[in-house]
Amino acid sequence: YIVPEYFKFPGFLAPKEGLAFADVPNGLAALSKVPAAGWAQWFCFVGALETNLLAADKSRAPGDFENAGRLGLPFAGGIEDADKRARSLNSEIANGRLAMMAITGMLFQDGLTGSAWGDWSLYVDSPLRAFENELG
Repeated sequence: YIVPEYFKFPGFLAPKEGLAFADVPNGLAALSKVPAAGWAQWFCFVGALETNLLAADKSRAPGDFENAGRLGLPFAGGIEDADKRARSLNSEIANGRLAMMAITGMLFQDGLTGSAWGDWSLYVDSPLRAFENELG
């Protein structure tokens, strides 16, 4: 939601269809603009990461991947100190939960108003506006 507000790649997302990156709207509206082949490429790319680079190993702790170190950087070193590692993992879980709540709120706002930044003046079907004109 944030990056496309300030930066869009130059060139075409789908050259055969004439779809430029600049033509793709921000937020939920982008879901209908990206061609099915684009979504299939993302699905295959993430699947390849999950099955190859980030494959689960039953002999390691959950989330401790052989090929990914601290911050998920490929082939980087991990955190050796057990206490520091536990604190870092707990912070990552807490921040991840906060991020999930934030993006859920942005998705709802985008779905209701058409803008992730909450321009509530665009949400004319709000039940809170039922008596707006009667209050004088």
